Amino acid sequence: MAITSTQSQHQVRNVAVGRYLDTGTAAAFTIACGFKPRYVKVQNLASTGATMEWYEGMADAEGWKSVVAGDGSLITTLGITPTADGFTVGLDTDLNVTSEQLSWLAVG
Repeated sequence: MAITSTQSQHQVRNVAVGRYLDTGTAAAFTIACGFKPRYVKVQNLASTGATMEWYEGMADAEGWKSVVAGDGSLITTLGITPTADGFTVGLDTDLNVTSEQLSWLAVG
């Protein structure tokens, strides 16, 4: 049995964590963490409990979304987009909900 493995030649140099809470109208938002992430995880800490992850190599606005019911799916819009110094979280209605706190982790 042959196993093929691909690894990035970059080492992890940056890690940032934080929380985000929007009490206005839910909208896409950008987090500036000071570096371009290679991995991002965003977790809704409230009732929806949705989680979204973006990995280096995924397209902009994609994400692997999991919800409390245990369903997981690859979304291709309204997901996570890396920027030169952070990332943008799209308006996914399970994850990005007005007055519900989000925790995030970015690794670069």
